[in-house]
Amino acid sequence: MRIYAVHAEKGRMRSTFTHQSFPVRIIHATLAVVVMAGAIACGPTGQAGDANLESVAADDVLAFSIEEGRMLNEFYRAGPVAAHLALTSGRAPRLVVAFPAGNSGAGLWFEESDAEATWRVVSLLRGAAQTDDHGQTLYGIEAEATLTGPALTVKRALVGNVRSLRNYADRGEIAQGVEVAPELSARRVTWRRTRLDDAPGYHLSVEALEGTIRRTDGRIRLIPSGDGRLRLRIVALTGETPLTPIPTDRLLKTESSDARSLQVLAFLSYREKLLAGSWRFLTYFGRDTLLSLKMLAPAAAPQLMEAGLSAVLERLNAHGEVAHEEDVAEYAILRRRAAGEPPSPEPIFDYAMIDDDFLLAPVAADYLLQRPAQSARAFLERRTTGGESYGAALLRNLTFVVEAARPFAAVPERANLIHLKPGRYAGDWRDSKEGLGGGRAPYGVNAVLVPAALEAAARLHASGLLAAYLDEAAGTALAEAGAMAAVWSDHAAGFFRVRIDNAAAREQVAAYAAAVSAPEEPALAALGADDVVFNALALDGDGAPIPVLHSDESFLLAFREPSPEALTRALEAIMRPFPAGLMTPAGLLVANAAYAPAAMQRDFSNAHYHGAVVWSWQQALLAAGLDRQLRRKDLDEGLRAKLEAARRALWAAIKAGETVKTSELWSWSVRDGAFVIEPFGQREGDATESNAAQLWSAVYLGVRRPVSE
Repeated sequence: MRIYAVHAEKGRMRSTFTHQSFPVRIIHATLAVVVMAGAIACGPTGQAGDANLESVAADDVLAFSIEEGRMLNEFYRAGPVAAHLALTSGRAPRLVVAFPAGNSGAGLWFEESDAEATWRVVSLLRGAAQTDDHGQTLYGIEAEATLTGPALTVKRALVGNVRSLRNYADRGEIAQGVEVAPELSARRVTWRRTRLDDAPGYHLSVEALEGTIRRTDGRIRLIPSGDGRLRLRIVALTGETPLTPIPTDRLLKTESSDARSLQVLAFLSYREKLLAGSWRFLTYFGRDTLLSLKMLAPAAAPQLMEAGLSAVLERLNAHGEVAHEEDVAEYAILRRRAAGEPPSPEPIFDYAMIDDDFLLAPVAADYLLQRPAQSARAFLERRTTGGESYGAALLRNLTFVVEAARPFAAVPERANLIHLKPGRYAGDWRDSKEGLGGGRAPYGVNAVLVPAALEAAARLHASGLLAAYLDEAAGTALAEAGAMAAVWSDHAAGFFRVRIDNAAAREQVAAYAAAVSAPEEPALAALGADDVVFNALALDGDGAPIPVLHSDESFLLAFREPSPEALTRALEAIMRPFPAGLMTPAGLLVANAAYAPAAMQRDFSNAHYHGAVVWSWQQALLAAGLDRQLRRKDLDEGLRAKLEAARRALWAAIKAGETVKTSELWSWSVRDGAFVIEPFGQREGDATESNAAQLWSAVYLGVRRPVSE
């Protein structure tokens, strides 16, 4: 039996600039599970609890914990069970259980009280199974936890798809048929139902081992014992089909000492697909998969790389576009019901994004061209569930790339750049409403990903790997890709250039520093005497640059080999101290609106999803990009010194955020003149919340700190 559990001590984040603590609660391997006669011993399962609840046997157990601010996160995977228990303390506490199976889960929200309620986990998660009233098996977890504080009233309980839980958490929306009445017994309350198409459904029960559960005026109330404590037994189950995990010891080519990143990667990696993040995005996202593979590639085993690439190729549409996201299981049923269509749990794919279409080619080329030719050809010969070869599917994407890029390659004018699709406010990874500042043509897509995809198409064509799948038209198209890439490289970025007079830039930086309570002296000193020049975040509908400084230069460094002038410009723009640039002791910010109009600055605050916040993977991508540039032989010593200085500064910031690095994103505040890391989504005014475990935040397994650093 294999047990994978992080082993370290809980403690405060050590830093010279912050007093905020993000301890990681750790499980000792010897305590993670107790093996008895080949099964996981689950204590008193089925005794004074849910009827027919049984333990689940497994020989590969993953168990770990992450504590972040007010949130306790317990992860468990064994056999057919994979689950994430997220407990949020506060005046309005919350309980969420999310399952990779069918992107399903359960949520319990409490009314706001006058006093804080604090969760603590008493026992490790245990795998469990139960037969429902129709003889159908549900799989899930059992746990015990305490909730210390006032009496609590249940505000809402939902069981179903994670998308349904997210819609309620974000907007208060509840789809018809998702909510179910509670069943109350002596000490236990249960919410359960079948799926909307009468397939095996969902179950959540909470039993008071200490304290009382009662119904008062039609409301469910949890009353603590005399010492103010509730001790609860939680059971959550799903009837959705389990995914097939990739064993932890088969994810990487070599062992890693980064246990936490490996645990997160393992929880999110399945043969069917890689999952974007937990608890909110426990399903396939094309962009997240491809960018994660890009960064994990130096360490990833073929099984992981090919699981991700297979999932992307399986979901291409007829045009060759990459699927951004999928609605699966019950949420697919809800979508079809809303459209007046017959119910079906078959996935519904979203092709609204434009960046992922240009990510597949470079990631696939990098992987296939470093493999032995026989292995690469064997992969391309595999078949999708529809019977198409992977080679033919990949070729369809490559021809899409070439045809999408053709207008600008023929006439390199602003109007021929790649724009968001009509009616969409987002099209790249900055996919919140404010993320592109109202832009229609993103810098990262046009200046980096399109030429990178064209170059990759040309490399694959030259390799001969695709010869068996080419017809005359496709062969002609791919033969043009290299020349088209050169046109895009020479002309696209120039449309995004922003230049600000030094005196005006100083005024803007000083004013913005005062507005956000950030130190201004280091930022002003870094500006020097020259004008500020950077590439705009995007172009608006009229083709005007949106003057928001951004971290998407990380794509430039990681995917291309820019000219020394372009490389210098990118480094100077983003590596200056915030708010002149993007660097802070809390990490690399993904946006800085200091040079933008005041109205736009409000949309890029440190409370916005794509504002002045830190996304872990963007730091990793920049680190990978700096390594790529330092491997070049055509740069002079002065520029190499700037690259090495940037790498040192970046890794210092990454190290400072070590305890939150697997999170989706985080924010910051300034206290006594120092930057303090804060969890995103746990402060009043934050636009949404962050996942504790994100696929593309586990990529430090492949992007590693240089020995020299």
